[in-house]
Amino acid sequence: MFIGVDHGTNAMRFAGIGDGDIRTFEMPRREVSSMSEAQIIDSITSHFDVGISDIELAAVTYSMGDGIVSIEDMDNVDSRGVLSIEGVGKKTGAGTLVFDAIKNSPISAVLIPGIHAKSNTDPRLNVFSHSTSPEKIGIAYNAKCKGIDDFVVSDISSNTVTVAVCGGKLIGAIDACIFAPGTRHGPLDLEAIRDVDAGKCSANEAFINAGVLKHTSYSDNDELLEAAVNGKSDAIFALDQIALFASMEIAAMQVLMNDHGSLGNVFLAGSIGEVDHVAERIGKHLDLKPELLGKWSAAIGCAEIARDIAGGARTILGLDVNLNI
Repeated sequence: MFIGVDHGTNAMRFAGIGDGDIRTFEMPRREVSSMSEAQIIDSITSHFDVGISDIELAAVTYSMGDGIVSIEDMDNVDSRGVLSIEGVGKKTGAGTLVFDAIKNSPISAVLIPGIHAKSNTDPRLNVFSHSTSPEKIGIAYNAKCKGIDDFVVSDISSNTVTVAVCGGKLIGAIDACIFAPGTRHGPLDLEAIRDVDAGKCSANEAFINAGVLKHTSYSDNDELLEAAVNGKSDAIFALDQIALFASMEIAAMQVLMNDHGSLGNVFLAGSIGEVDHVAERIGKHLDLKPELLGKWSAAIGCAEIARDIAGGARTILGLDVNLNI
C-alpha cells in the first residue's frame, strides 16, 4: 500500500492506495495532538487494515515546507523541512506528531516541499517569499493523474490557494495570505494592518481571522454551509464572496498560464470548492465548467506521488525526487 498524508488546516487526512482501491480517513488535529506516536501508527494501520510492513512508501506534507525544494527522503531532512513553524496558521502540534511518528517508524517515507522563492518555478512570482504549502502539490498531482498536463487548481476551504501547472510542471502559485480569502484566513487589509500596528493583534491572528466568516454570525464552515442550504441570505452572500475572489485568483493564474503557452483546465478542491453553489458561481464568472476534486484530493495525490516514486519516478510535477534506495 502507498500512503499520502495531508497536513490540513482542521484535520490530518490520510489516503491509502492498494490493490486497485483508494481508502481515506481523517482525524481532527485536536484529537491527534493528544495521541502518542504508537497510537498514530496504530490508527493508520487499523484504518487501512494493513500491517506496517505492507506500507511500501508514504508521502508526507508538513507545515510550509519552505526548507526544501525537492521531494526528499524523510530520513535526510533537517528541521522537518521548514525554516520555521512561526508565521501563519493555527498550531496544534498534530502535524509534528504525525511527522515524527512516521519518521520513527519502519515506514519508508518522502517529504513533499512547498513552493517558495527558492523553488524552480516562474521567478517573477518570487516577489513573494512563499507561494504554497506542500499539500497543494498533492492536489495538483491528483489532477495530473487524471491525464491532464495543463491546468489551474484552486483549493478553497478555510483558506484559498491556487496553483498552476503547465506541461506537467509547476510554474507558480498564489498563497492564502496574498489574495483570495477563504472562510477563515485571508490577506491583511488596511484595517488589519492598522490593528497589528496598534498592538491589538499579531499579524498571524489577523491572517487567521481575515476570511469571510469574520463578517457573519457563523463560527465555522459547517454552520455557514448549513445556513446556505437553508437559504440564509448572509451565508449565500459569504459563499458568493469566496466564489468571486477565487475566480479572480484563477483568472490571474490563467494570465501566467497563457504566458507559458496554455490556459488549461480549471479544477476546484477543498470543502468549499466542492459546494455546488460555489462551483457554479465560479463557472459563471469564468465562463467554463470547473472540474471538482473534493477535500480528499491532497491526501490521494500524495498517495499517488508515493506510488509513482516507488514505481521509479524521479521527478514529480518538475520537482526532483531524492530517495535513498
